[in-house]
Amino acid sequence: MKISGRHVSVINMIGLHETALDLDPLTVQLVSENKIISFIFVVRLGQLTDADKMGIEWLQRVFGERVLQFVMILFTYESEEDSDSIIDDLKKNSALEQLLKKCSGRYHTCSKNMTKQSEMRDLMSRVELLFIENNQQCYTREMYNTALRKREDVQDMTCQSDETTIIETNMDYTSTTERHGGEKRSIDAARLDQKGNGRRDKVEHLLHRLHLAKRHPFKLRAADVLQLTKHSLESCESCAEEDLIQTFLQKLLMMNYRARYIKTIDSEDDRQQINNDLIEDEGDADIFKEISLCPAETNRRDAIHPMDVQMAAIYYADSFLKQLMVTKLSQCQYALPLLVPDPFTQEIEFPLWTFRQINKSWKMKDTNNEIISKIQPVWKAKTAMGPYFNDLKRKFDSLSSSKSQLMNSLINEKHNTFFHRNCTGGSKTRVLMDGVVEIAWYCPSGKDTDKFTQCVAFCNLHGDARANEKQLQILIEMSSVNVVILPRLDKNDKNAVKIQNLLEDVSKHSGISVDEDHDNDCRRGKEAAQQLMGLLEKKDLTEIKELFLPCQGKLWHQWCEKNKELHRSQGNEIDVEIKQKQEMKKIREQQHVQNIGEFMKLFITEMNSQSPYEKTFFLKWLAILLDEYTSADLSALHYKYDEKWSKVRAEQQMTNEHAELDRISKELQAATFGLEHILREIGQMYESCKSVNKNKEGLPCNFTFLPSLAAEMMISGFPLELMDGDAAHVPVVWVTAVLHELGDKRVFVLSVLGIQSSGKSTMLNAMFGLQFAVSAGRCTRGAFMQLIRVTEEMKEQLKFDYILVVDTEGLRALELSGRSTRHQDNEMATFVVGLGNLTLINVFGESPSELQDILQIVVQAFMRMKKVRLNPSCMFVHQNVSDITAGEKNMEGRRRLQETLDEMTKLAAKDEVCDAECFSDVITFDIQKDIKYFGQLWEGSPPMAPPNPSYCENIQELKTTFFGHASKSDGLELTCLKDRIKDLWEALLNERFVFSFRNSLEIATYRKLETEYSKWSWSLRSAMLEIENKLYNNIENETIDEVSESDLHGKLKVKSGEVEKSMSEFFEKDKDKDILIQWKASFHIKIQDLQENIVRETKRKLNEILQQRGMKKKIDAQKTRHENTLLEKSKHLAIKLKDKANDETILKKEFDSFWEECVNKIKTETPTIKNIDVLKDMEQLLSNYESFPVNAWKKSRDILSMKSYLYYVQLKKCSGIVQHAKKAFRSAQLKFGNIEVENQIRTLVNDIAQQAHTMIMSYNIAKMGYNKTYIQELADYIKARVEDYEQGSRKYVFTKEFYMDLVISICKRENKLITDQHRKFREANDAVFYFEKKSKEYYSIFQKYCQGATSAAIFGEIICQKLKEPIQKSVYKDIAGDLTNEIKTNCESLNGNRSKLEKHILKTLAEEEDFDKYITYIYNPKDHFKSFIRDEVSRYIIDNFGVSVRPKMKENIKLLQQKIMAAAHRATTLVSTTRGDVQKWLDYFTLQLSDVLIFSVKDLRGVSHDGVDDFKLLEDVISKELGSVLSEIQRKFRTETFPENLEHKDRPDEILIDHLSQCCWVQCPFCAATCTNTVENHTEDHSVPFHRVDGLTGCCYEGTECLSADFCTTLVRTGKMFYTGQWIPCRAYRNAGNIYAEWSITPDFSELPYWKWFVCRFQKDLEEYFEKTFHRWDDISYGWSQYSKEQAIESLDDYM
Repeated sequence: MKISGRHVSVINMIGLHETALDLDPLTVQLVSENKIISFIFVVRLGQLTDADKMGIEWLQRVFGERVLQFVMILFTYESEEDSDSIIDDLKKNSALEQLLKKCSGRYHTCSKNMTKQSEMRDLMSRVELLFIENNQQCYTREMYNTALRKREDVQDMTCQSDETTIIETNMDYTSTTERHGGEKRSIDAARLDQKGNGRRDKVEHLLHRLHLAKRHPFKLRAADVLQLTKHSLESCESCAEEDLIQTFLQKLLMMNYRARYIKTIDSEDDRQQINNDLIEDEGDADIFKEISLCPAETNRRDAIHPMDVQMAAIYYADSFLKQLMVTKLSQCQYALPLLVPDPFTQEIEFPLWTFRQINKSWKMKDTNNEIISKIQPVWKAKTAMGPYFNDLKRKFDSLSSSKSQLMNSLINEKHNTFFHRNCTGGSKTRVLMDGVVEIAWYCPSGKDTDKFTQCVAFCNLHGDARANEKQLQILIEMSSVNVVILPRLDKNDKNAVKIQNLLEDVSKHSGISVDEDHDNDCRRGKEAAQQLMGLLEKKDLTEIKELFLPCQGKLWHQWCEKNKELHRSQGNEIDVEIKQKQEMKKIREQQHVQNIGEFMKLFITEMNSQSPYEKTFFLKWLAILLDEYTSADLSALHYKYDEKWSKVRAEQQMTNEHAELDRISKELQAATFGLEHILREIGQMYESCKSVNKNKEGLPCNFTFLPSLAAEMMISGFPLELMDGDAAHVPVVWVTAVLHELGDKRVFVLSVLGIQSSGKSTMLNAMFGLQFAVSAGRCTRGAFMQLIRVTEEMKEQLKFDYILVVDTEGLRALELSGRSTRHQDNEMATFVVGLGNLTLINVFGESPSELQDILQIVVQAFMRMKKVRLNPSCMFVHQNVSDITAGEKNMEGRRRLQETLDEMTKLAAKDEVCDAECFSDVITFDIQKDIKYFGQLWEGSPPMAPPNPSYCENIQELKTTFFGHASKSDGLELTCLKDRIKDLWEALLNERFVFSFRNSLEIATYRKLETEYSKWSWSLRSAMLEIENKLYNNIENETIDEVSESDLHGKLKVKSGEVEKSMSEFFEKDKDKDILIQWKASFHIKIQDLQENIVRETKRKLNEILQQRGMKKKIDAQKTRHENTLLEKSKHLAIKLKDKANDETILKKEFDSFWEECVNKIKTETPTIKNIDVLKDMEQLLSNYESFPVNAWKKSRDILSMKSYLYYVQLKKCSGIVQHAKKAFRSAQLKFGNIEVENQIRTLVNDIAQQAHTMIMSYNIAKMGYNKTYIQELADYIKARVEDYEQGSRKYVFTKEFYMDLVISICKRENKLITDQHRKFREANDAVFYFEKKSKEYYSIFQKYCQGATSAAIFGEIICQKLKEPIQKSVYKDIAGDLTNEIKTNCESLNGNRSKLEKHILKTLAEEEDFDKYITYIYNPKDHFKSFIRDEVSRYIIDNFGVSVRPKMKENIKLLQQKIMAAAHRATTLVSTTRGDVQKWLDYFTLQLSDVLIFSVKDLRGVSHDGVDDFKLLEDVISKELGSVLSEIQRKFRTETFPENLEHKDRPDEILIDHLSQCCWVQCPFCAATCTNTVENHTEDHSVPFHRVDGLTGCCYEGTECLSADFCTTLVRTGKMFYTGQWIPCRAYRNAGNIYAEWSITPDFSELPYWKWFVCRFQKDLEEYFEKTFHRWDDISYGWSQYSKEQAIESLDDYM
């Protein structure tokens, strides 16, 4: 048609929303053939009816949410007056307002008959505007496909049209469509029969009540339902209608068949809603959320039919949830939907996919009358298609029993397999069940009471058969027996035994759709899985794994055995270990070259190429098809095994039969083939590739991608094998790589332990809706872990992202290879208990012997956890207990369990050498809350018994208690879980679990605490440094004469409070607070002690300055007298030369002559401070000793860098016999390889050197000058320390040379420091030197005098000149303080704990490859430590000088300038208001600066200030001259001069050295590695992240001159011996006492690449240095030389 000159196509869609027919073809044609630019939605002005609401909702549902951007609301009116009131109507009716808001406010008005051309033109203009606003985009077929994303792909039917289309809809009951200017298209209104409309209304109304009206099919996703939500904690028998679906699903997942009998709560809101439905809706409800479809003729709602809840959930569920629901319905022994008509289109669907995971088992008698067991998937089972029941209502309405009841009596008289009208909730109001065909199976038990001898399927058509002709026809064709009504069933009817593949045949029937066929993802997944299965055809099942999965077979098992041998061997030779590692390496290489095969290649390719949804279908299909493929053979093998086992038990002495049993067991193991084995193969591929560090040939992706593949599967809900049940080994590399891919999430680990076949997996499945294998013959092997997502809503209660469920194989498992032993049970129990935040101990039955066996294993596991400071929780679940409701019996059971636990604790305590008398000594356990009693799983006898509802209630109670535990836990980060898995498995491999366990989480937590401690201690130190600097200025300015500890504590109080608060928050709020609690008290004490030490040390330093101040006064007074004399003389000279003030040449000449004369006079009056020679003073001192030879100091050894001190050692006299001490002692050292004495002497030497340095610093030579007595004091101190050391209980003394060389070495080391400090003292205090530097300043003042400047101007300049040095010192000191804080925060190597600093030291050493630095690091770690810090600080200052240091300096100068001028201004104001004089001005001015500058009145003492009375001028002069002074300071500020202008104690590197050195310096008695504990004098054992090769200390093997190549962590697991006066086995090294007992050295088989690389890189240097060779170097270098420097550096991140 033509409107306003435009060609327009109008399609009338009136009434389409009410049809029950399939509109898809019409709708697809509509959106394909037309360019739809607008949907006109017609509404009568002033009202919005239910029909209107339903229409707009239908439009959204069919065309998607995006349709709203194309919708225009057209309001029609009866009269012009109505049109004028539209705005008022909208304001009155919020529902209309919300409707407009959804359509972005687009609307138009026109008369009802639409005859006005002006209105039509305006309408077209608005449509054109809408087209422009949508960027000239039409509603497209792609948008339609997106809205209906689950429909089949159809061919592109798009045909371009020259005309634009507008679709008009309204809710009037007409059916005319106009198109292309009058051409009509009929929609066939006759099809919209009244019956269909009524049914549709009922369906819409039902879905609305269930809050499903706004959901598109497939909106209920399995992934969402299986999450932990608030419904997970609820167990209610009644709920509101909107919660029916959720409650039904939760109960069904727990296998609670009462899920069908949920009552609804008739709330006040419900009643109000019913009333609202009776009147026209003009309220404020959102029409898009609350569309009422209630019939107007009733004011009361009928209860929703239980089967409508089930069918609505199935209709809206995605494919995976449908399958899960139907599987659970089958477990509940309910009938399953077989043919399901669509509630809207009535198209019949056969949900074959939902049956794929259902297996049925039964027993029957064979031809020999022997009972045999059968297990088959129902979709493949060849069963008798038994009676089909239908209902011809008119004939049998008078029957007292329904057909469903009749079938129930045949299948299970005690259980309503088919729902019928007499069931709870049964009524005539059902909506979705009419036309549904359900199916159920009768499975015989092999007893004489069976009603059928075979598995028989029963089908039931709900509703009137005459109204469901298609279903009726299908069932008549498929059924062996069609029942209208029968008084009894003849079991011998020949039709009842007709065999056919029931479900397969149904799926082939024409006229119905099969869900698997029209779901493209499902179909593609099936095709991919079938392609894989095609590769397995005609293959012997027992050979398939060996053929297709070669990496996990013999090679993997051999590697596992070798690994266990390596960890558990007691060999004392390194070549044994090297040989084993080489063999393991070769096995990995063999794994790596194994042909990947088409099966695995295709599997990985499919996983990489599919979408997530397709991938899940593919995996599900593969699992289904593999089960089908293996089930028959496995059943036969199990039958053979059971038969043979029975025979063996009957005949005890049958060796041949035992061998046959073993053979069948191996066949069973080989024939078991599932997804877990495919993933296991991928894991072994990854580990072999990782071992050789290159990709596998034929692998369709890089091997590093494989862990992410498994991680995706875990997130999708598939379990991952944690422990290989066949090899009894944990593939640690693979498992940790997969967990790494999951990201930095937090998990709560729930593990379960129990005897085999005790229902562990069934319990977990019921708790969380999981699908761990529970069928006979598929008991869990090893351990599997599965993730359960926690919703955002639940994270308010739970502090983690997932629950990680760990299911394990049963303890005391006697099946298969017979490999289960008590030792392995202990391993498994220890492993899963150590992993779990909470462990469920599942006890089955009431047998005392079974209870005792499992409890001893469990108690021993928990005892081990206590000894290694892991604190898991536990709960006991006592299953299959009869009469669990009897309270007295439960109390008796708890008492008996408590006694058994205590008894087992005593037994386990003997094995674990632990002092524990009762279970409560081992773990916190509430006997009332942490024991749950479960009834029997089945309500009756299998196979037809449904789950016991009491069991499900018990499950819910267990879940509630579980959540109580979980809500109190922070869980574990996945990074920590990875470490925990590695630690536990490594310790178990070493067998001595407690000794071998390395608690990585605890170590990481302690390191975190160390980092915080470093921050707290630095906070206190830096605060005290500021206090010290201020007090130092006060002391120098003579404003204070005493410093007390109480004053210092008071000044530190604020910062101390901040630190205390920070500590409390850290210990209380950190995620690892449960671990941290053990150190809370000790660290509070450490901080208090640190504060006391800081205060005492600060008081000592300040009091020393106070003492030195008196001695320094004389020097300062003399310097001041000379300054004042020079000023006065220059003033007199200036007066004489006043008339020549303008002649610069004369003035300069006269001043230079005057200055030279004055300086010469000072020289004669003041003795010059001479240079010093510290080494000469030392030589003179030592020459007083008779035994000191001439020039001995030149021949002395540098004792501070010696590799061995044996030269200085001799044995004490023993039993009157003097041994050849030195030779004998050295021989003993070489023979036994004992380095304890060396370490003791080295510690003594380093400590003496450190204390000597502290003494020198305390002399404050830069201020007080050098005195020869200092060397005497040093020598006396050293001698006293050496003599004191010799007096100890040691078997040796030092030679005389030791003392001499030690004094010489220390003096040589400190010589530069003393000389530099004395030079600074000379520059500051030597009169001649000082005044030579001051010439320029005095000349400036001299010029002012000559020019006749006022006294105020000259005095102002003198003040500024006097301020210059204090300002420079203050600026440099402040910058140093700020810079120190910045470096401590930002410098990566210095901003953490001691371990982190050590890592950076080692990294830098490797990068520089300087052997001498390594030697310093090994033998003098503190010296290298200081050197490293100095280098880091210097590098930081150079790198950041322009961007950080200089700006800070400018900022500090500006701030200081402001303070000085503020002080000058306040002083001027004071004297002006009080009429004070210049002395008062000066007193007040200097007092205000006493905290920030070393500047006081004494600095101006003697300076004439006569005539200074213009204080405003004085202030102005200071302001002007101060700027010049500050500019000069800035010009001289450079990187090279920065350290020189700082006092030694104020340098950032020295401050940081002093702070960071307050840590532990104890060295390992074996390898001399330095303890990395950040806390000095810590109470914990000494430890290092990783040890060194002990040959680096010069240690040799017994009886050889060969350097040792052992690591401490390897030694301590062996029987090798070391000597400390007696022979001690290395594995019992703590028994040696002393320092050995204070070290924690955990056995470790890590590669430790760093020190292996170092030894290989510097092998020649080391052998030359020690003048020895490495033992069996060729064997060592074979494995060690593979590590590059880059690998060595990277490995540091793994350990530190």
